[in-house]
Amino acid sequence: MHFAHLFVPLHQKLKKMNIEQQIMSAAQAAVKALYQQEVPEKMVQLQKTRSEFEGNLTLVVFPFVKMARKSPEQTAQELGEYLQANCEAVAKFNVVKGFLNLTVSNEAWLSLLSDMDKEEHYGEKAADENSPLVMIEYSSPNTNKPLHLGHVRNNLLGWSLAQIMQANGNKVVKTNIVNDRGIHICKSMLAWLKWGNGETPESSGKKGDHLIGDYYVLFDKHYREEIKELVAQGMDEEKAKQEAPLIKEAHEMLVKWEQNDPEVRALWEKMNSWVYAGFDETYQKMGVKFDKIYYESQTYLKGKAKVEEGLAKGLFERHEDNSVWADLTNEGLDQKLLLRSDGTSVYMTQDIGTAEMRFQDYPIDKMIYVVGNEQNYHFQVLSILLDRLGFKWGKELTHFSYGMVELPNGKMKSREGTVVDADDLMELMVEDAYKTSMELGKFDDMTEDERREIARIVGMGALKYFILKVDARKNMLFNPEESIDFNGNTGPFIQYTYARIRSILRKAEDIQNTQNTLSNPSTLNEKEIELIQKMSEYGAAVEQAGKDYSPSGIANYCYELTKVFNQFYHDYSILNEPDENIKAMRLVIARNVAKIIKNGMSLLGIEVPERM
Repeated sequence: MHFAHLFVPLHQKLKKMNIEQQIMSAAQAAVKALYQQEVPEKMVQLQKTRSEFEGNLTLVVFPFVKMARKSPEQTAQELGEYLQANCEAVAKFNVVKGFLNLTVSNEAWLSLLSDMDKEEHYGEKAADENSPLVMIEYSSPNTNKPLHLGHVRNNLLGWSLAQIMQANGNKVVKTNIVNDRGIHICKSMLAWLKWGNGETPESSGKKGDHLIGDYYVLFDKHYREEIKELVAQGMDEEKAKQEAPLIKEAHEMLVKWEQNDPEVRALWEKMNSWVYAGFDETYQKMGVKFDKIYYESQTYLKGKAKVEEGLAKGLFERHEDNSVWADLTNEGLDQKLLLRSDGTSVYMTQDIGTAEMRFQDYPIDKMIYVVGNEQNYHFQVLSILLDRLGFKWGKELTHFSYGMVELPNGKMKSREGTVVDADDLMELMVEDAYKTSMELGKFDDMTEDERREIARIVGMGALKYFILKVDARKNMLFNPEESIDFNGNTGPFIQYTYARIRSILRKAEDIQNTQNTLSNPSTLNEKEIELIQKMSEYGAAVEQAGKDYSPSGIANYCYELTKVFNQFYHDYSILNEPDENIKAMRLVIARNVAKIIKNGMSLLGIEVPERM
């Protein structure tokens, strides 16, 4: 049911500007007319009126007091009178000290609602051919273990950030760098050779990434036993860590890998293929994907070549032991190792190589790395090095630095097998959503397939929202029990409100049989205005989230909008409203609240169910 036609006569009376733009433009005209002064738009400060005062928007008058040569109160009074007489959006005003509180007219609110109703993605911007290209790297898993809770936060932040940047009119490329080489990979390979007995994902019934992760833990168990034994024989613990037979074998395997030993390479490819199949399954469940995946095994040699090139240009220096370093003392940092004395690369070198490949593949304008805050120094250095090497976005690269996820019982450690596995966590969340929904009677009159699908949407929504509502820069404590709650600041609360609105709209379509016109709209009540005003803030919330790289800003906006709708719905009926014009207008409001909730939650990678 579409109601855009209801508002056309009203809409035509007002300029094609949003309410704030109309008032700001009129305020500039007022200052010019009253005080003969041209003022820039940034000088006009408009904010939401505080709840204890009458009005919707407040103009800060202090910047104009000197021009008026009058008291703040007199200046505000004059500006208020001008705006009421000359700006259709302003119905009335009141003055509180140096603040001019403006009440917006019904016509302006309804015109705004009409504009919202016409745009499927109101408040979001579409990219065009001139839009900047933003590349976002996230996930960055190692192929020696499955994804865990820390990766979940990384992937959800990366995916959401990509959606937010796109909603701000950027072209976006989502990339992943897989750490598929190094000593940690060799540890899993060696353990499988020694104790695997040819076990495969098919023979074990395990996902490939889980199978390999088990061998990584097994390596560590045996390695610790060897260290303990050597220490018992009188060896110093640090030396025992280097002399343990297992670690020596793992290093030998790494050397063979670097020398392209056919047997080692074949084993590496086979075991990595198991892991990639497992990762793909996890990404699919999580609802994230990538436009391009890079592999460290393909980038590290390019990094070495780029460092050698920089060395030839005098950008870096070689020490007596043949190692290559970057001197960053002029930037207030230390010296940074780029190539070891034996010529092998370090993480920094690999990141340079990956940057080189990406720059060849895409005309990147901005590069964002989604990596935990323990790597802050690394990215500070990488930015300087890429700038030195001539990458145009090097200096401005963004490290989207986020805090760690901790559990009620402390930190996670992969090698000790104490991590919270991503697959297990997602399964738990979906099962919890199923049980909770059954207990609350939300699954009555549904088929089992419908129940399972809604439990998946609600369980994953609970997980994603719980993680994304927290300021990414902060460490967070993850508590699954708190996340699945149909009340409070949770994903299910917002999803349930969306489903409730969709139910109202379906019922409205069933019973609708009268002509809906709004030729003489009644006065909007306070709650209706509050809802329209809250919806109108969506565009600003999207823009701010893009500037701050802040999915939590979108999560908090969705929660606030949901709360305002629920307060309205508690106080006023929609379907039982006797006045057909008011009912029609409330249905338009409800439909647009649902649309904005759906679009906002989509920026977080969260689905919303049509019923629950």
